[in-house]
Amino acid sequence: QVHLMESGGDSVQPGGSLRLSCTASGYSQESRRMAWFRQTPGNEREAVAVIHGSRGLTNYAASVKGRFTISRDSAKNTVYLQMNDLRPEDTGMYYCATESSFTGGDWSNEYIYNYWGRGTQVTVSS
Repeated sequence: QVHLMESGGDSVQPGGSLRLSCTASGYSQESRRMAWFRQTPGNEREAVAVIHGSRGLTNYAASVKGRFTISRDSAKNTVYLQMNDLRPEDTGMYYCATESSFTGGDWSNEYIYNYWGRGTQVTVSS
């Protein structure tokens, strides 16, 4: 059974940094995309970044490009999201998600992802 677990969320001041982790079990992430999404109360889930397991290709939302970096450690079956220069608008619950198999669909479409973690809270406030 596929299981995803996020960690690393915290409260930080604007301009600060955090590194989120998503550890997968029950499958190998090598051939699938792993994505990070975030959500605030009353709003839709927003795609943040994605990494393609087998090729390591990445893509980012415009709002985080240049500040966030997604990476993976295959040996640990873990994907990371390094977040720098955090802003109050980055506040939210961050989720990792993965497909059951590579679909080729739009990476920012939450409905192509079959498995989700429970999330980790990031709060950016002075």
